[in-house]
Amino acid sequence: MKNLLKFKKEIALVLLLIIGISCNNDDNTTPTPVADNTITGIASSNPDFSILVEALTKADLATTLKGAGPYTVFAPTNAAFTAFLKTTPYATIKDVPTAALTQILLNHVVSGKVKSTDLTTGYIKTLAKGGASTTNTLSMFVNTSSGVKLNGVAKVVTADIMATNGVIHVVDAVIGLPTIVDHAIANPNFTTLVAALTYNPASGFAGILSGTASSPFTVFAPTNDAFGAFLTETGYSGLSAIPANVLEKTLKYHVVAGANVESKQLTNDQVVTTFSGQNVTVKFTPTRLLDVSGRNCNIIAVDVQCSNGIIHVLDKVLLPTF
Repeated sequence: MKNLLKFKKEIALVLLLIIGISCNNDDNTTPTPVADNTITGIASSNPDFSILVEALTKADLATTLKGAGPYTVFAPTNAAFTAFLKTTPYATIKDVPTAALTQILLNHVVSGKVKSTDLTTGYIKTLAKGGASTTNTLSMFVNTSSGVKLNGVAKVVTADIMATNGVIHVVDAVIGLPTIVDHAIANPNFTTLVAALTYNPASGFAGILSGTASSPFTVFAPTNDAFGAFLTETGYSGLSAIPANVLEKTLKYHVVAGANVESKQLTNDQVVTTFSGQNVTVKFTPTRLLDVSGRNCNIIAVDVQCSNGIIHVLDKVLLPTF
C-alpha cells in the first residue's frame, strides 16, 4: 500500500512538472505574424511599389485596397511614377494635390478580379469611389493585339500577381486621365478620325477636344470604316482632297459642346444641336442619328467616358449642310 501511494505521488509530481513546462513554453512562444496578402499588403512588401503605396496612403485608398474587393490594380512601378512626375510641376508624389492624385489612382483600378486571360481588346470602366468628392468612372481602352497596352500609354510588364482580394498587373507607365483625343489616339479604329482632327492644325479643333474650354463634350465618333464609306460617298480621294472648311464643319457636326450626354439620356426624336450649329435627331430601334441630309448613322458603341466628355461610336459620318 505504501509503495502504491508513493508511486501515485511520483506520477502527480511528474504531471505537475510537465504542465509547468508546457505553460512556461506557451508564455515564451512568439505568435507567427499573419502575412498580409491583400493588394495593399503585397504592394507594401515590394520596394518597387514604394511610391505607389505612398500615393495610395495619401489618397486614402490603401485601406480600400485592403478591403474585400475584389479589385484589379494596374500598378505603376517607382520608375513609372518618377517618369510621370517629370511631366508635372510636382517634385514628389507628396506635392500632387490629393484630389488629382485620387483621380489618377482610381484610373488604375477596376472592380472585380480580372486576370490577364480575361482581358480583351475594348473598353472597361475604372473604379468609382463613393462620395461627393470623387466620381471617377472613366473608361480605359485595353489593346491586346501585342501584349496588353492601356489607353495607348502603359504596357503590362508583369501580369497576374494574385492577392486575397484581387489581382495586380504591373505597368511601366502612369495612366493619365484620358481626354477625348487621348482615347481616339489609343483606339486603332479611330486612326482616320485622329488624322482628320490633326490634318488642319490651324483650326485648333484637336486642341479644343483635348482641353476643358467649352467642355464637357459629347462626340459621335465615326470609325475608320465610316470614313472610308464617307470618302466613297462624297467622291473625295482622301482626307487631303477635302477642303479645310468642309472637313472642319463635318467634324464639328459630330460634337456637342457643354454637355456630357450619356446613352441613357438620349430619347427618341430628341433634337440635338451640334458644335457646327446644325442639328441631328436621335432615333431608336436601332439607336441612331438622323443628319440633315436624312441619312441614318447607327450608334454602335456608347459611353466611352473621358476626362473632358464622352464618346459614342458611329458606323457612318454625319453630313452637314454646306
